[in-house]
Amino acid sequence: MPMDSRSSFLRSIALDRAAFPPDRHYPFNLASVRGLDKLDFHSKVTYIVGENGMGKSTLMEAIAVAWGFNPEGGTKNFSFSTSSTHSELHEYIRLVRGMRQARDGFFFRAESYYNLATNIDELDREAGGPRIKDSYGGKSLHEQSHGESFFSTFVHRFGGSGLYILDEPEAALSPLRQMSMLARMHELVGYDSQFIIATHSPILMAYPDSIMYRLTSDGIETTTLEETDHFIITKRFLNDKERMLRELFGE
Repeated sequence: MPMDSRSSFLRSIALDRAAFPPDRHYPFNLASVRGLDKLDFHSKVTYIVGENGMGKSTLMEAIAVAWGFNPEGGTKNFSFSTSSTHSELHEYIRLVRGMRQARDGFFFRAESYYNLATNIDELDREAGGPRIKDSYGGKSLHEQSHGESFFSTFVHRFGGSGLYILDEPEAALSPLRQMSMLARMHELVGYDSQFIIATHSPILMAYPDSIMYRLTSDGIETTTLEETDHFIITKRFLNDKERMLRELFGE
């Protein structure tokens, strides 16, 4: 495997499947969970990809919560909760940490990012202490477009030497911003950072020094960008748009 796990903040996770609830309710009935014993992480970038419903966000959430992040996102210092809907999968995860200590970290979750931005504004309205939004560019995340607020977090809040767990960070980013995100990732990797990313974006999947896992109805397998449906379908569409449209429209 093309990575030095000794330099990772998080080297791997192991699941205690023997302790799973006997009724195997969600998320324990997911193929990606049922068949998972151990998952190794690249010291730089690890991708988790797959179709909707395969358990990507559930697995990302469990890893993040086991590390100590708030289920709805943010740093370890955030404790807000708008709805307690996260699964108990994190209780069955054993983390294998590297020799280095992370000085920074963030769980970025696109679906609950609005709640994170709201919590930052609420905390800044309370008296005392430096403004939290100053760590995000100095402007309320709600006073920016969705894409701008996402990118402000990546640029201003991510400081390096950290573990960054990102769940669908491309959700509000244009293709140009996604390429800028790749450049920002590379910059942060140069500052000894480690990324674990769940994404549907072939652009964000393109970081070369990485490993990619695909979640399927049969379990988890390693793959490459060029082997993913995301890449293959996007390439086919761009190379032969008219034919693809005729197929889609049944003409």
